[in-house]
Amino acid sequence: MDWQGQKVAEQWMQILLLVSAAIAFVTGYLMGSFQLMVLIYAGGVVLTALIIVPNWPWFNRHPLNWLDPTEADKHPKPQPAVSSGNKKKNNKQK
Repeated sequence: MDWQGQKVAEQWMQILLLVSAAIAFVTGYLMGSFQLMVLIYAGGVVLTALIIVPNWPWFNRHPLNWLDPTEADKHPKPQPAVSSGNKKKNNKQK
């Protein structure tokens, strides 16, 4: 699963759990059954897990292209930027 796929999976998980919680609450309230509400929500959690947990192809639409180790050695490594701002310097005195 790529980074974009993880983001989509997270969004779908939140949406599906919220919808199943709302359906479970309304159904449990109308029927007057706490047990029915918990069972419907548990079914929503299982359905969400079946949709989100497997690595479906639509979660891998933007794969990362990694460099070969031999190719990476040819390119210079990035150096940290040196800032010349007005920052105080820590001077250790003995």
